[in-house]
Amino acid sequence: MIQDPATAGVVHYFFEWAALAAGAATFRRIRRGRSGGGILSSQSFPLVLGCVIGAGIGNKLVFWLEYPQLWELFKGSPLSWAMGQSIVGGLLGGWIGVELAKKMAKISSRSGDDFILPILTGIVVGRIGCFLAGLNDGTYGLPTALPWGIDFGDGIHRHPTQLYEWLLALAVMLTYPRWRLAFAHEAGLGFRVFMAGYLLWRLFIDALKPLPFAYPLGLSAIQWICLLWLLGMLGARLLHICHNGAKNTTTTLKARSP
Repeated sequence: MIQDPATAGVVHYFFEWAALAAGAATFRRIRRGRSGGGILSSQSFPLVLGCVIGAGIGNKLVFWLEYPQLWELFKGSPLSWAMGQSIVGGLLGGWIGVELAKKMAKISSRSGDDFILPILTGIVVGRIGCFLAGLNDGTYGLPTALPWGIDFGDGIHRHPTQLYEWLLALAVMLTYPRWRLAFAHEAGLGFRVFMAGYLLWRLFIDALKPLPFAYPLGLSAIQWICLLWLLGMLGARLLHICHNGAKNTTTTLKARSP
């Protein structure tokens, strides 16, 4: 593991941009295969732009919510507010950005499924940088006596939570051609299931990381955001099911009317 903060920062920065590049290349290949127009087409470019802007805002916002103790320290340094990253913030911000871009561009088709593999690719590449940065990155785990605990340089064996997520993302990516078929009957359902699964994962795995700041119930900001978003997704899904059920009932009754 890298001990020098400056070197760790460079390595993390490299893998961060490599993850973005790999994810963008994967998205470009998917969109080109689907529509033949690539990411600069009228159906893709608004999505890319909305995703980039939303993710850029979201990952910073969630980082600063995760570390509110830093607000006072950096309030006089506007440029410092550009530091810090959050995958959860980037994903949710990007999701919001894409939905807003679709409304503005009047794109009605569901596009979420096209983002699954790019996201997984980015996580697989990016978490390597988090792991190599060791204690210089805030993604390492709590101390553990388990045999696979890793000493990141302070003499304490910790959960390699970066590797846990790396392995999970790799497994989900490799099995994607199979499990996506279970949700192929409804466009966008695979993406929503994937996002729900990732947020559930973060709700769990972040409990194995040092708590940056304790919000109510002893949860971090990321855990609260995951929990609230999951409840929102559940509510939206129930409304969708009820709406479709009512519509189907109405259609059936009309068909039976003399």
